[in-house]
Amino acid sequence: MHLDETIKKLIAETKIIVHPEAFTLISISKREEKEARRLLRDLEAFSSVTFDVAEVSLIIKADEWSGLRRNFKDFKEEGPYRLITFDIVLDLSVVGFLAAISAKLAEEDISIYALSTFLRDHILVKGEDVVRAEMVLGQLAKECSTQ
Repeated sequence: MHLDETIKKLIAETKIIVHPEAFTLISISKREEKEARRLLRDLEAFSSVTFDVAEVSLIIKADEWSGLRRNFKDFKEEGPYRLITFDIVLDLSVVGFLAAISAKLAEEDISIYALSTFLRDHILVKGEDVVRAEMVLGQLAKECSTQ
């Protein structure tokens, strides 16, 4: 895989953080949005709540979800996932950082769920893939730092 020199430098400088907790991805019916807004306002890091036009989408720690799920009737859930954070603050004009990472993981048949915040990029990988993903990402960082 050919990478732009800027992307190589950024990947080499990135600290990869594999969070120890299990996470669940959840889709709550739009009909339950009001209840979701009430119950989810006190979530702690790391969590993500997106109020989409068609659903309320959540990424939260699996143990938090186990305490909340009884409050909802119409939802879908997937997990366990593990969260990987790319601890580098990227300028919003950077093009290709996450594409390079996702391409490398795709070569190894590792599915990701990508999420970006203002300051950082994150991915979720299936729990059974986290060790392989960590190895692949470590190798990618090493390759980028020696080229």
